[in-house]
Amino acid sequence: MLSSLYVRNFAVVEEAEIGFGPGMTVVTGETGAGKSLLVDALMLLSGARADSALVRAGSDRAELSAEFDLSALPAARDWLAQQELDDDGHCNLRRVLKAEGSSRAWINGRPATLTQLSELAALIVEIHGQHEHQALLSRTHQLALLDAFAQAAPLRERVAEQTRAWRDCGRRIEALTGGEDRDERIALLRHEVEALQRWSLAPEDLQELEADHRRLANAGRLLEGANGLSELLDGDSEFAARRAVGRAQAELARLAELDSRLEPLAALLENAEIQLGEAIDGLGHYASDLDMDPERFAEVDQHLARLHDLGRRHRLPLEELQQKAETLATELEELEGAGATLERLRRERDECASRYTKAAAELSKARAKAAATLGEQITALMQELGMAGGRFQVSLTPRDGDDPDALGAERCEFEVSANPGQPPRALRKVASGGELARISLAVEVAALGMDSVGCMIFDEVDSGIGGAVAEVVGQKLRTLGDRCQTLCVTHLPQVAAQGHAHIKVSKQSEDDTTRTRIESLDGKQRSRELARMLGGIEITRETEAHARKMLKQAQG
Repeated sequence: MLSSLYVRNFAVVEEAEIGFGPGMTVVTGETGAGKSLLVDALMLLSGARADSALVRAGSDRAELSAEFDLSALPAARDWLAQQELDDDGHCNLRRVLKAEGSSRAWINGRPATLTQLSELAALIVEIHGQHEHQALLSRTHQLALLDAFAQAAPLRERVAEQTRAWRDCGRRIEALTGGEDRDERIALLRHEVEALQRWSLAPEDLQELEADHRRLANAGRLLEGANGLSELLDGDSEFAARRAVGRAQAELARLAELDSRLEPLAALLENAEIQLGEAIDGLGHYASDLDMDPERFAEVDQHLARLHDLGRRHRLPLEELQQKAETLATELEELEGAGATLERLRRERDECASRYTKAAAELSKARAKAAATLGEQITALMQELGMAGGRFQVSLTPRDGDDPDALGAERCEFEVSANPGQPPRALRKVASGGELARISLAVEVAALGMDSVGCMIFDEVDSGIGGAVAEVVGQKLRTLGDRCQTLCVTHLPQVAAQGHAHIKVSKQSEDDTTRTRIESLDGKQRSRELARMLGGIEITRETEAHARKMLKQAQG
């Protein structure tokens, strides 16, 4: 549920913070006052593309923030936990739009991508714009809506999964039966696999080869350094380390005879002389064992050069070349043994087709049942929405072709008869703008209330409706508000009266500056706003009485 919304320097809104509660909240105001800015702000917080023109003139950035209560939305809480963006059940979405065109987003104070905003918003808020009903004309959208009403998402995913598997088998079969291309591919693979298997190494062997290369390449310097250190530690010079330590040890032994507290230090010097001798012996052995073999160096250098050539050719790090060799060898084996592989792939494809057929049949059954129920519910709602005698039905027709299809075995068409006696025809061909708006609302009331989102937002979806029908529309939206939080931007007093809460948006101009004011209305203020919506410029005593009566009836 949306708890609060904060906007600053957004379009004509200088700064506003609005609190929201459960039920149906209506937003009203004069045309052009900025009622839909609240919806625009929530759309941007849902990952919509930003427009720098929405930054208030004279400001360098706009700030948007929304707080949501996820106590009843386990899917959203799970998503936050999976993304490591959870914060003890809280959900704060924030976005900043810069005047130069860039934008940044945060979820619970942590930087987030627009994709993450969009994924999370899909679980907590659903926005229906004033032109949303046009989507009903798309048959793809109609099928998706029917599946949502049927709660058939798992079935639809199974159908899509088997379709993908079937097509993948088909692509592999086509690759194995590619004629001349296949022969060329086999020849290329043989060459590549031979080179990779000859030169590629496991990561630990590669590290050892590189270490050998460094040692052999610097053998002269290493030998010179080891000999130099031996001379420094145990040479003929009177300043050699071993001689200096010996003299120091003898002098400390004499002093320890005078003061026993120096005996531990003498022991330390004795140990130092022993360790120094071991280091000198080690350097001698290292120098005598150092490999100066130029032939071995040439061999190692060539191996590394080959590896770097292969890495550039395959665009891979050297440590991944052995895995590449295994992958190409598997492909080569499949191509060379195409007969057995083809037989296996054809069996797999047949199994995918069989599983697809079973899943598609279950999906078709669920769709047929949901189509009948949805048709009945929307037909009943049409009678209440001023389309007496109208009829709505969902027609399912088999799709063309026998191959598996990700959308299933049929397509659907929403059909409507707006008047008694007329046969149902495709919605996209017969519905007028007003009829389409009412049918769209009927679909939303019948189907969308089943969604698990916590907040549904309607931006003037009641356009093209008036009179008694508008009152019914308001009642239906209020009923929807009883099931989940509903925010409705409207210009109809009949709808506004039905809200559990009322927000008014007004525009004020002073000193060449335009500001939008957003305020929550109480009972008396609501009556005045309804009177304005009913009466226009001149509000009479009768208009005010009508507004009070309308509000009392709706709230009663």
